[in-house]
Amino acid sequence: MLAKNKIRKKDMPILKKEYRLIERKKKIRYASWCFILLIGIFITSFGVFKMYLWQDDNRNIDREIAEIEKVLDNVVVEEDIPLADEIVNSEELVNPPENVINVTDDYWEYIKLPLMKVNFNELLEKNDDTVAFLKVSGTNINYPIVQTVDNTFYLNHSYDKSKNNAGWVFMDYRNSTEDWQDNTIIYAHGRQNKTMFGTLKQVIEDDWYQSTENHVLYLTTPTKKTLWQVFSTYVVPEETYYLTSQFGSLETHQEFIDTILSRSLFNFNTSVDTNDKILTLSTCYNSVNRVVLHAKLIKSQNIE
Repeated sequence: MLAKNKIRKKDMPILKKEYRLIERKKKIRYASWCFILLIGIFITSFGVFKMYLWQDDNRNIDREIAEIEKVLDNVVVEEDIPLADEIVNSEELVNPPENVINVTDDYWEYIKLPLMKVNFNELLEKNDDTVAFLKVSGTNINYPIVQTVDNTFYLNHSYDKSKNNAGWVFMDYRNSTEDWQDNTIIYAHGRQNKTMFGTLKQVIEDDWYQSTENHVLYLTTPTKKTLWQVFSTYVVPEETYYLTSQFGSLETHQEFIDTILSRSLFNFNTSVDTNDKILTLSTCYNSVNRVVLHAKLIKSQNIE
């Protein structure tokens, strides 16, 4: 018994050390789980908060769009379709193909379409940055376009200039609707609720492409009514190349045209050259890619 007691007394420091080590490990494990739990609660709470902000932005944008739609019947009107002989002799046509009245180019079908008349008075009262009105066939895009001194303000401000992460549809600050540059660029967020450029993704889908009536864009400014023919749609990693507005030489301009034509997912049966004015629409496809549409100006009428 005495020997056994001596062994126990001898082992006591070791046992106490092991016990303290076990307890310390338990405390560390408990603290780790508490930390993980707190992180999880924070991430969940942050996600819920971001979702609330996203939905709040959507509600505000929906109200803004509803206000605009109230005046659309008075603002946007399609004109009568011109007669065929008037089309052929019209000074409104822009850079017609060399193969005049050749059915192989869809240009000659699209120029028969009416232009879009817009009364900007009410729109300018709502926002004096309004420079145009855009309608993209086969999508929900039917909005007034704004422009300011940079390409950042309307990334997080709505049409009434209030703070909103949904932003609005805006034209590149380098462009002018009075004198079209080689490439005029319009941006907007690709919202999941299909507002702004949320439906621009449809232009890379076969169903959209198969309906040839979708291959035209209507863009009207306070001084011009214009019609644009789509010639390229694609998805590309984020870059600045296709956002070039003017070119220093015919060679770089032609190289640009060749590049964006070669990227297209579809054949739009139209020719493009350096005499054409290009309209580019751009939005997010996902976090790393952009969906892009290019169209060329085919018809323009000054507003007196």
